[in-house]
Amino acid sequence: MSSATRRLLTVTAITVCALLTGAAAAFPDTARQPSAATGPGWSATWTAAPQRPSTSFAPNWSQQGFTRQTVRQIVRISAGGKAARIRLSNRYGTTPLTVDQATIARTDRGAAIEPGSLRHLTVRGKRTFTVPAGTDLVTDPVPLHLAALDSVTITFFAAQPTGPATYHAQALATTYRAAGDHAADVGAAAFTDTSQSWYYLTGVDMIPTARRGGVVTFGDSLTDGAGSSTDANNRYPDELAERLAAAGTPRAVLNQGIAGNRVTVDSAWFGDKATARFRRDVLGQPGVRTVIILAGINDIGIGELAAAPPSPIFAPYPDVSAGQVIAGLRELIQLAHVKHLRVIGATVMPVKGSAYYTARSEAKREAINAWIRTSAPFDAVVDLDRVTASPADRDRLNPAYDSGDHLHLNDAGYRAIAGAIHPADLG
Repeated sequence: MSSATRRLLTVTAITVCALLTGAAAAFPDTARQPSAATGPGWSATWTAAPQRPSTSFAPNWSQQGFTRQTVRQIVRISAGGKAARIRLSNRYGTTPLTVDQATIARTDRGAAIEPGSLRHLTVRGKRTFTVPAGTDLVTDPVPLHLAALDSVTITFFAAQPTGPATYHAQALATTYRAAGDHAADVGAAAFTDTSQSWYYLTGVDMIPTARRGGVVTFGDSLTDGAGSSTDANNRYPDELAERLAAAGTPRAVLNQGIAGNRVTVDSAWFGDKATARFRRDVLGQPGVRTVIILAGINDIGIGELAAAPPSPIFAPYPDVSAGQVIAGLRELIQLAHVKHLRVIGATVMPVKGSAYYTARSEAKREAINAWIRTSAPFDAVVDLDRVTASPADRDRLNPAYDSGDHLHLNDAGYRAIAGAIHPADLG
């Protein structure tokens, strides 16, 4: 080996050690810190809001959990960086989650990873670690250079029964499962089972290569991406991240939507109410500057379903007034402003023709939108009601944007939402 080569290897080793030491010092107690903890230099680049285990609308693995199985999950980050860590949540678990091996890598195709990119994840330097029931955890940092809009694969193996899994129901992305330990597999052959949910994984953080404050998109299924194409990253936060990257100003855009979520009502199926989860899901994200709030339609719409045969999925069915929704939104604005976050409010989109639509719910929607447009203390407003409305009937979604249920958008509709957000309003 030449002296020049030795010097290069020495400099590289020193650089990596300094990066990892500095990042670890910024976050010294990784085994016990909640996901809300932040450290100097870190910025969230991908997130998913945690939910209680349930059957939801589609079969999933949350209630049964995992035993001697490997779970492989693919996510697309919004902003790049030079080192990564992940966040796991056992918030709604009843037993400790022991991870025997976990890895992160660049995605190749499907469940396969890019050769040479795999990194083992540790906590306090150990590859086996435990997340106690009711808590969150962040891993040690690993050196991994990623660019904006790169896809990364996170894999973990659990030998012992995990019990019911904290998860995110509507991933609109394929998660893979294999029998036995395949956390370090480069190929996809072992991963024969699939799901459309994310399990335990709630965040990917980076030490960013460019300092631009992150944007949290907060709300319900319209933020979560219901109606968009699976494995296509066409949710509106994805489209917004693409738009910013294409303009040469990539920044973190974080999706904290939960399908069915309400501003004022807790749900076993659709998550804690917005006013309860805002501190964790928005204020707890590292590197955030701005939040976009699109919420309220489930509060006023689910109440209209009470006359139908009752379903445990949507329960409870309170009659929520426009005033109650407005009070909840006002509380979210106040919480954000206390933390010096910029807040963008979005008007509630049309629902005529859907199960949510009645004269009563429409009157509430119009009252909420009038407040958002004229009286709400938002720092900026994006009028998605007008952006997505049909030219022929302003109470109905534009057919070009309608996924078919007259409530959720298709890919073109989510693209239109992203295009309506002014980059200057993001701060």
